Amino acid sequence: MNKKIIVRGILLVFSISLLWYLFIKKSDYIISFKAKTATGTVFQGIQEWSTAQIKINNENFSTIEQSRYNFIIQKLKKGNSEFEYIWEINSVNDSVTAISVGVKEINNSFYNRLTVPFFNTEFKKQQLKKITDFKNGLFAHLENLKVKIDGEGTSEKTFVAYINLKSVMQEKAQTMIMNDVVATGFLEKNNIKIIGRPYVEVVNWDLETEKLDFNYCFPIAKNTPIIPDPNVKFKILPAIKGFKATYNGNFRTSDRAWFALLDYAKRHKISLENKPLEHFLANPFNGGNELEWETKIIIPYSSK
Repeated sequence: MNKKIIVRGILLVFSISLLWYLFIKKSDYIISFKAKTATGTVFQGIQEWSTAQIKINNENFSTIEQSRYNFIIQKLKKGNSEFEYIWEINSVNDSVTAISVGVKEINNSFYNRLTVPFFNTEFKKQQLKKITDFKNGLFAHLENLKVKIDGEGTSEKTFVAYINLKSVMQEKAQTMIMNDVVATGFLEKNNIKIIGRPYVEVVNWDLETEKLDFNYCFPIAKNTPIIPDPNVKFKILPAIKGFKATYNGNFRTSDRAWFALLDYAKRHKISLENKPLEHFLANPFNGGNELEWETKIIIPYSSK
C-alpha cells in the first residue's frame, strides 16, 4: 500500500512538473552566466548591445517591460518568427552579478520545449551564439576598466568655477568635451588659473530615464573675484560624507563605479543619495593607457 502511494506521488509530481515545463514555464531555453561587475553595468550593456543588433544583424529589439538594473523583457521580430527575451540580473556579492536569459519563440514554443533538452536544434544553436556574443562583448568591455570600493570617506571642500550641463549618462563625457572650451576659455580670458583637476557634481540623476543634470567644475583659488557670466558660475563644493570608489578607465564609462557603489549600498542596507561627485585625476588629452586614468568617486549618504 505504501509503495503504491509513493509511486502515485512520484507520478503526480512528474505530471505537474511536465505540465509546468510544457505549458506554464515562461521560456523555452535559459542561458545563465556570471560577470565580475555591477548590475547597472550589465543592464546598460544589454541596452547598448540590443541597439547595436540593428546595425550588425538587422534585428530590432523592443523593450516591453523593465525594472531598472533588475530585469528587461524584450521582443524581437525576425522574418516570420517572433521571440521574447527575459533578462534577469541579480547581485551575487559585492563584485559579481548573475545574468539569466530566458528565450521563447512565440510561434514554435511547444516544439522547442520538446527538443531543446535532447537535441542541439537550430533554435538552440542560434540563441546560444547570440547570448555568447553578448557575454564576450561584456567581458571585453570589463577588461578595459577597474572599480575598487574604498569604503566610507569624505570629499574635500573646494572653490570652483563651473558650467551646468545636461545629458544622458552615455553622453556625459562627450558633453563635457564639447563644452570644455566654454569654461576654460572664460578662465583663460580673465586670467583665472585652474589649480587642480576637474570635478563633476551630479545635481540630479534620473535612474529611469538615465538623464543627468550636472556641474562641470574647475578648482580655482578661493580668493578669486567673482566675474558675472551667463554660462560660468562660481561656488564652493562642500565636503560631503558618503561611500567612495576608485575608477580606472576611460572617463566615458566612469558611471560603472556609480553602479558598483549602488549595488554595495543595497547589499549592505546603506541609503545613498543619487548625486555622485567625481574627481578626475588624469588628463585624457594626454592619451596613454586608459587603465592608468584614475577617478575618485563619492556618493553621499541620503538625508531622508
